[in-house]
Amino acid sequence: VEKAWQYAFRDRKVKKREMRKSWIRTINAGSREHGVAYNRLICGLRTADIDLNRKVLADLAVSEPHSFAAVVATVRAHDPYLSAQSSKPAAGPLD
Repeated sequence: VEKAWQYAFRDRKVKKREMRKSWIRTINAGSREHGVAYNRLICGLRTADIDLNRKVLADLAVSEPHSFAAVVATVRAHDPYLSAQSSKPAAGPLD
């Protein structure tokens, strides 16, 4: 019985970790559709004083793509690195 409690305690932590990784993958995929890398998006959110957590961002990317695009546009306007780039996605190495 005690071993089951140990597994349950451990796996509650693992579940949180896996969900966070899933949210990050979803946000990364959504942001790359708009030509912004995940790390630039998160940094730009902080710069623009937008307080949306990863769970909400992932939900926006999936269920409200136009709202997510508006968030990315706001981040692009506030981040000097992103505003210098074009709004089109960058060409890949095979393009």
